[in-house]
Amino acid sequence: MSTRTAHFNHHQRVHLLLGAVELFAAVIAAVDASVKEVRLETYIFHFDAQGDRVAQALVRAAERGVLVYLVVDGIGTPPLPAEWVQRFDAAGVQWHRFLPLGYLGLFRPGRWRRLHRKLCVVDDTVAFCGGINVIDDWIDPHYGALSSPRFDFAVQVHGALALEVKQAMEQFWARLELSRHVKSLRSPQARRLLREAVPQVVPPHAVPQPHAHTHTHTYTYSHAPGDSVWAALVLRDNLLHRSRIEQVYRKAIADARHEVWIASAYFVPGRKLRHALVHAAQRGVRVRVLLQGRYEYFMQYHGARTVYDELMQAGVEIYEYTGGFLHAKVAVVDQRWATVGSSNLDPLSLLLAREANVVVRDVPFAKLLRERLLEAVQQHSTRVDPEMYGHRSHWQRGMDMVALGVMRLVLFLIGRRY
Repeated sequence: MSTRTAHFNHHQRVHLLLGAVELFAAVIAAVDASVKEVRLETYIFHFDAQGDRVAQALVRAAERGVLVYLVVDGIGTPPLPAEWVQRFDAAGVQWHRFLPLGYLGLFRPGRWRRLHRKLCVVDDTVAFCGGINVIDDWIDPHYGALSSPRFDFAVQVHGALALEVKQAMEQFWARLELSRHVKSLRSPQARRLLREAVPQVVPPHAVPQPHAHTHTHTYTYSHAPGDSVWAALVLRDNLLHRSRIEQVYRKAIADARHEVWIASAYFVPGRKLRHALVHAAQRGVRVRVLLQGRYEYFMQYHGARTVYDELMQAGVEIYEYTGGFLHAKVAVVDQRWATVGSSNLDPLSLLLAREANVVVRDVPFAKLLRERLLEAVQQHSTRVDPEMYGHRSHWQRGMDMVALGVMRLVLFLIGRRY
C-alpha cells in the first residue's frame, strides 16, 4: 500500500464489532474507565434507550473530572433535547452541533459538507471507528421500530492508531472553536486563517513510539483476529484528504488477485472506482458487492441501480440485503486486506462528507469479516439476476435516471464532477 494513501502502524490490536449492541457495550466500558479525556463524533445521536446509555456515560465521566468533547452533525442529529442540553452543560460535557441546516440551508452548497464519520477515543489508548451511529439498531428515525436490526460494523483499536484518532479529532474540534470567532467563513481570508491557525495532524510515526513500529512494504500476519496487526487510519475531508479513501479502495482493488468483497449501504461509485471493479472482474477476480435491498431513500435506492448493468456485464456479482436495513461500509480483498469505516461509495461520502475508515492488513481479521459478509449473503440476501434486471419496467428505469440526474445536478451546483 502506497504511503500516499495510507500509513500502517504495526502491533495494533483491532477487534471487529458487529452492530450497536457490541459497540455501545465496548464504548461505555471504555468511557466509564476513562481518567483523562473522552472524544466522540457521530452523524446521528438519537436519545433513545441506547443513546441515553451512551449520554449517561459521557455525563458520568465529565462529573468525575474527565474532559469530554462531543460533536454531532447538524442534519443527522436534530437539536438536542432540552433535558440533555442541561445535563451536558451541568456536568461539563463540551458539545457542538456541526453546521445545522438553518434557514434556506439546502440552497447553501457549503452546508452539504457533513460530518459523517463515527469516531471515539478514550485516554489516547483506545479508539473506535465504524459506520454505526449512536442509535438503537432496532429503531429508525424515519420508520420507527424495525423488524430486524441494522447490519453494520465498527472496530475497537488499541495502539498508536488511537493517538492518530485523537489528533484528528483534536484538530477538528480546534477548527470548530476557531470558527466561532471568525466572522465569515466564506471569505478567502477566513479560510486562510483557519488553515494557518490550526496545525495539521502529526502522525504518531513522526514521534518515536516505544511499542509502535511502522512499515510500508512487508506484512506479517497474526494467529488471532485483530491481535498485533498492521492498521491505518484513513480520513476524508475537504482540505488535504479529498480523495484518500477512494484511492485506498482503488489501490486495493487493483492489487486484488482472487476476490473482492464490498458491502456499502449507499453505492453510486464514480467512473474510476467502477472501472477498477470492472477491470478486476475481467482479469478473473471474483467481485461480490452487497447492497441495500430495502427501499430507504429515493436517491439511494434508485441511484445505485444505474450502475448495475455496467458491473454485471463485466461479471461483478451483486447481492441485495433483505434481512433488514444494510448500513455497513466495509470491504475485504484476498482475505488479507480489510476496511471498516463510515464511508459509503457514493458522491456524498467520497466528495462532500468528513469520513473515517480503518484499514487492516491481517489474514485472520480479514477472514473473520469475510465470514460475516458471507453469512449475510447466504442467509439474508438475494443475487440480482442480470436477465431479470434487464427486463425491469420502464417506470423503474425512469426513476433510476431521475435519481442519477438529480445527483448530477447537485454535484454541478457545488462544482464537483463524479
